[in-house]
Parts: sequence; C-alpha cells; structure tokens
Amino acid sequence: MSVMSKRILVTGGAGFLGSHLCERLLQQGHEVLCVDNYFTGRRANVAHLLANPRFETMRHDVTFPLYVEVDEIYNLACPASPVHYQHDPVQTTKTSVHGAINMLGLAKRLRARILQASTSEVYGDPQVHPQTEEYWGHVNPIGYRSCYDEGKRCAETLFFDYHRQHGLRIKVARIFNTYGPRMHPSDGRVVSNFVMQALNDRPITLYGDGSQTRSFCYVSDMVDGLIRLMNTPDEVTGPVNLGNPVEMSIRELAETVIALTGSRSEIVHERLPWDDPVQRKPDITLARKLLDWQPHVPLREGLVATIEYFRDLQDRVAADEGVA
Repeated sequence: MSVMSKRILVTGGAGFLGSHLCERLLQQGHEVLCVDNYFTGRRANVAHLLANPRFETMRHDVTFPLYVEVDEIYNLACPASPVHYQHDPVQTTKTSVHGAINMLGLAKRLRARILQASTSEVYGDPQVHPQTEEYWGHVNPIGYRSCYDEGKRCAETLFFDYHRQHGLRIKVARIFNTYGPRMHPSDGRVVSNFVMQALNDRPITLYGDGSQTRSFCYVSDMVDGLIRLMNTPDEVTGPVNLGNPVEMSIRELAETVIALTGSRSEIVHERLPWDDPVQRKPDITLARKLLDWQPHVPLREGLVATIEYFRDLQDRVAADEGVA
C-alpha cells in the first residue's frame, strides 16, 4: 500500500453516484468500504469491484450508528430521486438527519475528514438565477419534496455546527443534476425517464410545456469534483456548487434523446408537479476558484454513454427472461 493510500468510507456506495466514486477511489489506490442498505443502491453497481482486495461492502442503514476505522468519509446515503424519496418521506428525512448525526459522530471519534453530499434542492424553486452558494433558497417546508430538501438543509446545519463546536474537518458539496451509467432505470429522474421511454418507443412525458430548465453534469465530472473538494485544505469547508452551468430546457433534452436513440416516441404533456422548480443552474465560480474544477463531458457524449448502458441493461434483462 502506498504512503498516500487512505481507508475511505462511502455511504450510499452501491448507488448511482456512490458506485462511481468507489471505483475512482480504488483506481487511486485507496481502501474503500462501501456501506449501503440497498433501498435504491444495487449490488450490480459494485459487482465488478468485489474482486479488488482493497474493496469491501457492508449492508447497513446509516440511521443506526456505525463503528468502523477509516480516514475519510463521503456521506452520500439518501434516496435522491422524487420517486424514491417520496416513497417513505419520514425515512428520507431520517436518513439525511440521523444519518448525518451518526456519520458526524463517527468522524468526531476518528478525527476523520468528512464530506456531505448535499444538493441543489436546498435552493428549492430559486428566485435567484443562476444559484450561488450565498443564496439561502426558496423552499416549501411542508411540500411533497420537503422531506428531501429540508433533510439536506438540516444535514448542512449539522455539519457546520459540528465544525464550529468540535472543530470537525468538513466539506459540503451541493450537487446539481447528475446523470450517466448505473442510474436506476425507474428512478423517475428526467434523463432515465426519457431514455427508457425512447428505447421502448413509448410517449415521452413532458411536464408542463417543457420550458423549465435544468443543467446536466456527467457522473465522471461530478466524481472528480467531489474528490477535489475532499482534498482541499481544512479551511475550505464549502458549501461548493458542483454541476454543469450549461442550461437547457426539458423539451430540448427530450428532442436530443429521441434523436440519439433513433426513437419513434412522440412527446406528450402532463401537468407540472407541485413544487417542481422552474429553473436550476449552478454558479460554479467558487468550484473553479477553489478546486480548479469544471465539467468537461459534453451532454451529447454523456447521453450516448448513458443510452448505451440502458440499452445493454434491457438486453441483459430480456436474455435472462428468455425473450432474446
């Protein structure tokens, strides 16, 4: 093991983003402990890592204390799509709040550096555009999304209170829309929705008129940003926005997915969900300055890789069912 090698805990490590993070940390020569309760994470996401002697998995729910010995903690555990986090909203809030308390307690005991995967959802339906880290947000505390939004906001509060009260070495990343291979095919997020609908020539569902905007960051760029933030000096705590500042309408995304898949899907419209943000775009000035980071993977390139992943996934499922 190299002198620089660390023992790193990744909660939510079998999830979409967590599995890519585990993979990258292993490539850098670290030991990685992947902790997941497999509510939205999947063993298949980390199956290719199991043969690595520096990789270990543990089934555990972060709402309960965890007793391990590590040097760094990436706290990613929490359902991140509306379909999943609204399935059990009370548990979602517990995962963000109790999970943060338990991981902060572990970091305090170990004197370990800890990173919180927060979210652009802390900005709610923003009245400032693009969103900077100084913006306090416009969140409905009693809405359908608030179990996630307010849970993440409370987790940020806990991180900064532990930092001020106990001198804990914290990092807080506010993650904007991220996509790529290993997304859950039925997580309800717009990229996976559109790709699955297009691959099956089903109507592509646009909520509202499709003019609402998002900014999409490819997963490899996001992982790079998280690791760069973790490796900053102790005085850099964040929060730091991580996301792609290239904004596009949801209608443009749908049309791009149709073109890239060669789909016969038609676009249909449904009512915009309550509390759905109209605009979402990060100001990444701080990430450029502190981390020397910005996304590099163009949307079309990232979508091609994502579409290929979902197409292969469908082929494997069909083969397993004896259809292919």
